[in-house]
Amino acid sequence: MKRRDLLKYAGLGTVALAATNSLDVFSSERKTVIKSKRVLRIAHITDIHIQPEKNAAEKFAACLRFIHSLSDRPDVIFSTGDHVMDSLDQSKERVKQQWDVWNRVVKAENSLPIHHCLGNHDCWTGPGSKNDPLGRKKFASDQLGLAKPYYSFDRNGWHFIILDSTFLDSGQGYLGKLDEQQFNWLQHDLKSLDSKTPVMVLSHIPILGVSVFFDGENEKSGMNWNVPGAWMHIDARKITDLFYQYPNVKLCIRGHIHLKDSAEYNNVSYFCNGAVCGNWWDGVYHQTPPGFALIDLFDDGTFRNQYLPYDK
Repeated sequence: MKRRDLLKYAGLGTVALAATNSLDVFSSERKTVIKSKRVLRIAHITDIHIQPEKNAAEKFAACLRFIHSLSDRPDVIFSTGDHVMDSLDQSKERVKQQWDVWNRVVKAENSLPIHHCLGNHDCWTGPGSKNDPLGRKKFASDQLGLAKPYYSFDRNGWHFIILDSTFLDSGQGYLGKLDEQQFNWLQHDLKSLDSKTPVMVLSHIPILGVSVFFDGENEKSGMNWNVPGAWMHIDARKITDLFYQYPNVKLCIRGHIHLKDSAEYNNVSYFCNGAVCGNWWDGVYHQTPPGFALIDLFDDGTFRNQYLPYDK
């Protein structure tokens, strides 16, 4: 899809948008699109994997310029992790170098507010990190201005929950899960809401997804599918059981897999919105080109999710 076509689509009204092939519409409640009012437009970016190499800085800048050039511009950017190429096994100097590139590009190219959640590659577990105050999640949290790696807030009649979905083990590995403290916080946060307040959840690692089956040859045994707990939340059953108690939980967005998919389970919609870096700055990953999503939220609790490739 060419940039001029995307600009044309992004400037259309809500009724015309419903007719575009690249638009995912998830709403069993919507009777007509005219009766509801859009209250927020979000640019969802994920898996930027910024680095000094591969011209990644200029390509990320091109993505941000494209977002800002849309005739119907987003109100806010949500970023769901893996801001830098890798911190897991890197030296402190290499981690700082990557964050310096991130900060330089964002300062030069972005004027929209950004809400962040942490990705697994944002966590520093390399040499020297164990005894460093900036080790594990602190380095990235400071760079992104996060007082805590999980939090929630309200805006325009919606409630937003940002999860920290990377659970680091005693070594350098990780799982997609919530620890007991965060899960208890999530329970309390949902319980404290008015039941009519629609909720959007952000995580890096998918809580539930389709594309996790294709990120690697998971069926290579020839007998069973095998989805690692590092690719999808190992506690997905526990979280989806909790969401089932709260019908006002409407959608969950995430990254991690670099592929585009959508699924609905128990009236909650789950979107994986590709990756800004695509195939780690080497073009298309499987069938998903580098891109971002536009998400429109409406006053009646409905929404739209549209994935847009961008010119690099």
